[in-house]
Amino acid sequence: MKPFKSAIAVAVLSAIALTGCSSSESADTAGSAIECTPSSGPVTLSFTSWIPGIEDVVDVWNKANPEIQVKVQTGPNGNSGTYQNFFNQLKAGNAPDLGQVEYDALPNFRVQDGLTNIAACQDVADAESSFIPWAWNQVSFGEENAAYGIPQDTGPMALFYRSDLFKKNNIAVPTTWEEFEKAAVEVRKTGSYITNFSQNDVNQFAGLVWQTGDTWFKNDGDKWNVSLAGTGSTTVADYWQDLIDRDLVSSFPGWTSEWDNAYNTGKVWSWNSAVWGANSVASGAPDTAGKWSVAPMPQWEKGDNTSGNWGGSSTVVFKGSEHPYEAAKFALWLNTSSESLTMLNESANLYPATTAGLDLPSLKEGVEFYGDQKIYDVFAASANQVSSTFVWGPTMTQTYNSVSDGFKAAVTGKGTLVDSLKSAQEATIKELKTQSIPVAE
Repeated sequence: MKPFKSAIAVAVLSAIALTGCSSSESADTAGSAIECTPSSGPVTLSFTSWIPGIEDVVDVWNKANPEIQVKVQTGPNGNSGTYQNFFNQLKAGNAPDLGQVEYDALPNFRVQDGLTNIAACQDVADAESSFIPWAWNQVSFGEENAAYGIPQDTGPMALFYRSDLFKKNNIAVPTTWEEFEKAAVEVRKTGSYITNFSQNDVNQFAGLVWQTGDTWFKNDGDKWNVSLAGTGSTTVADYWQDLIDRDLVSSFPGWTSEWDNAYNTGKVWSWNSAVWGANSVASGAPDTAGKWSVAPMPQWEKGDNTSGNWGGSSTVVFKGSEHPYEAAKFALWLNTSSESLTMLNESANLYPATTAGLDLPSLKEGVEFYGDQKIYDVFAASANQVSSTFVWGPTMTQTYNSVSDGFKAAVTGKGTLVDSLKSAQEATIKELKTQSIPVAE
């Protein structure tokens, strides 16, 4: 493992490079692509991921590639501990060769110089046109000659809902946020909640803001503009604050046993989530099989067709890997082969980031847990309604933590969601300055 570069020096350069810039600027600021040459002899790669069923996919690779074996380690999702482990491992010089990193976290690792630019690998360069352009831009940061990972999936959002309960109680499935609020009142009369406002899933909230067309970060080429409390954010925050204040939504921490139990027992009826959430519902609420459906995300104005995105991941090669050629080769196979993509879709409901992947037969079939509904048709429409202008900042881990701290207080009546965003704005600007990243004020 190479010594960990000065975060400050890299951050100053990345403040310009992360959002894309002119070719001449890119040449000066982009991380240099490594030489991509095969290792001599058999190779064993280490890979950390949290995707359900990933071990089975890796087994398929290992059986077909005896000279490049992959040893997979699973853990909690990124923001639940794996990202911090990655950062610690990078500092200690013992990071795995490959890791799962969501798009919103990529800038953090880029700023900390934790990613290998694998653009020099010819197969990687050739594969760019195989991916949805905005997904590829997430891993290249708009730089030329840059690929800091291989896109895996995207996270277009929609509304998962208990179709049996809505029907039984004669409550219409909401198509607008205004209708959603009215439905929330009706659902609450039954003793249940229409949905849950998770105090720790800030990326869900970001997806809701994304739908409004607002963005949290902008870059003018020299400085970052932070706008966590902009118009779109405050509109979304005020809306959910009202539901919280009126006890129309629950506030269980996401991904906990009580959260699963609320969905499994009918205490909570719906979830505005990403396509991969289909797996979360099915695994967390197994007693409700066949009772769920998927509808388009509610709109702010009737007749609109806008959606948000939550998540989407890449497979990265960490700095210090001694086998970038083999690591890139595996990452490409994992995220482009129809066999792998089909397995990932069937085991984890991942929605491919390749254009060819969108034609997988498994995406055209009904899903048994959802009453055999062809749920991917809904997400395909959603994917086409996601704005490509939402920008992630270079310190998203800190930003998420700051917002989450405020949200946890807000759901208990200490402050508001808007207060949380304003505090996180100040904390984020402070963090950027600490890392010597220029900020526009």
